[in-house]
Amino acid sequence: MFQNFEMTTRPENGGPRVSALRQAMAEIDCDAFLVPRADAHRGENVAPCDERLAWLTGFTGSAGMAAVTGDRAVVFVDGRYTLQVRAQTLADVFDYQNIPRDKLSAWLTAALPEGGRIGFDPWLHTDAEIGRLQKALGPGFDLVETANLVDQIWADRPAQPVEPIVVHPLEFAGDDSAAKRARLAEKLRADDIGATILSLPDSIAWLLNIRGSDIARTPVARAFAILNADASLRLFVTDTAAAGADLRAHLGDDITLAATADLLSDLDALRGRVALDRDTAPVALRNALSQAEIVWQRDPCIIPKAVKNTAELNGSRAAHLRDGAAMVEFLAWLDATAPGGALTEIDVATKLEAFRSKANGLRDISFETISGAGANGAIIHYRVTTETNAPLLPDSIYLVDSGGQYLDGTTDITRTIAIGTPPEGAARAYTLVLKGMIALSALRFPSELSGRDIDALARVALWQHGFDYDHGTGHGVGAYLGVHEGPISISRRSTEPLLPGMILSNEPGYYREGAFGIRIENLIVVEPPSTPEGGDREMLSFETLTFAPLDRRLIDASLMTGAEIAWLNAYHAETLARLADHVSIEAAAWLVEATRPI
Repeated sequence: MFQNFEMTTRPENGGPRVSALRQAMAEIDCDAFLVPRADAHRGENVAPCDERLAWLTGFTGSAGMAAVTGDRAVVFVDGRYTLQVRAQTLADVFDYQNIPRDKLSAWLTAALPEGGRIGFDPWLHTDAEIGRLQKALGPGFDLVETANLVDQIWADRPAQPVEPIVVHPLEFAGDDSAAKRARLAEKLRADDIGATILSLPDSIAWLLNIRGSDIARTPVARAFAILNADASLRLFVTDTAAAGADLRAHLGDDITLAATADLLSDLDALRGRVALDRDTAPVALRNALSQAEIVWQRDPCIIPKAVKNTAELNGSRAAHLRDGAAMVEFLAWLDATAPGGALTEIDVATKLEAFRSKANGLRDISFETISGAGANGAIIHYRVTTETNAPLLPDSIYLVDSGGQYLDGTTDITRTIAIGTPPEGAARAYTLVLKGMIALSALRFPSELSGRDIDALARVALWQHGFDYDHGTGHGVGAYLGVHEGPISISRRSTEPLLPGMILSNEPGYYREGAFGIRIENLIVVEPPSTPEGGDREMLSFETLTFAPLDRRLIDASLMTGAEIAWLNAYHAETLARLADHVSIEAAAWLVEATRPI
């Protein structure tokens, strides 16, 4: 099994660990210390050795920040984690603040006297982040680079991972590394830049057509790279022993390997104009470029990686077909088994993993399965453990958000399922969420629009009934890479234009605290522009990648328009056509019933 359901943190550890951190702060004359949920690569997922926020506070979410002063401590989280952070940390140790409503700078200025010294690890914060914070704090407070004080008090901190690095086959990558590097190098030469520094492991994985397993659920190796204007590259990994003969042959003569321990000295030796991404590279890299002229420039892999080529899109379609078949087997089993009330959240998550594991090409799940029964479904990023494991009770709602990492694609799907008769209000809420999902799925829109321009369309039906949800509507998805991939998203804050070939999630939701949660999620890809019949302007649109039935028992057709019902019936007809021949006889019979027209 891929997933472990044991508790990894304990709230009661927070008090003693914060006290130890305060002692370490006093020893270096720091009035506060920042503890982000981040590593030197700024990825969403981190290795166990970098789970500093979870170790200190007990909070295990994928985004957050703690700040500790001599007498106060706070954890900042976004709307996905407002319930989780309270369950995993002690209220008598930590305050809670909500991002983006509450500001770290405001909390620090209220908690510290004028002249306060705020320590931070330069490997865990970007230049842009520290610049914004210093500006917001003003001249009365000093941000001070320090060693990582959490590491100093973390006696049994896990070792850094050193896992094998493997070649990602060209049939799935669709473009060889030399060609990718040549295109990026041409742009460097045009900008009169001698080299660019890459700090994002998924960018390096994409550029070099390699994959790894240093980070759970995300197939990357923790690495840095220097790409030169002549298309040569120096790759820095924790231990060069992780690179076997096959990898070295794949990399070729233009790529040299070095240990990460050599990175800072190599950066110090660079001269001339060197590009660095202010939003992703840690401050430590900026400091090391002491002899170079830094040109602040976005990581050049970001957009090419987000715009999938033909091979990557075909791979994603194929992966979703196999994943959809596994989901149908699972949903059919769940319908036959759950009404008796004997299943628990772990039982169901484990069974789903077993069905998915039978699919060809599966290498891992793409994130920890969110398996939420009843009230646990209202915890947006709920992670079931042996201590929280709840039964799927009759006449309740069950939410499951899961995905797979396949050699040819990454999947992410959420379905909300009625166990018996849905509770009061669930069908109305589900239908409003469905209306939002359909609105995006069927959308046509002009070029140059970004996620913030279309996010509201998924919420309108909910807003009209006084509902909303505290997370973005969609995130970018990689091609056998991160299930959450920047820079694109569908959210109020996203200004990145949507381009053909970009894969996103479409996942509106509704969460009634203490009762149930509802989310429906399909992956979609931006299609090339075309002119609608009778129109005079080209429009972009979305192709749906995910196919699995939506629970008809939760749909109130009286709340839907004729066009919405037509979309739903067409989606279910296509789901049946695509999947019926790829599932068992029993599951196929269930699928016919589950996709009946409304």
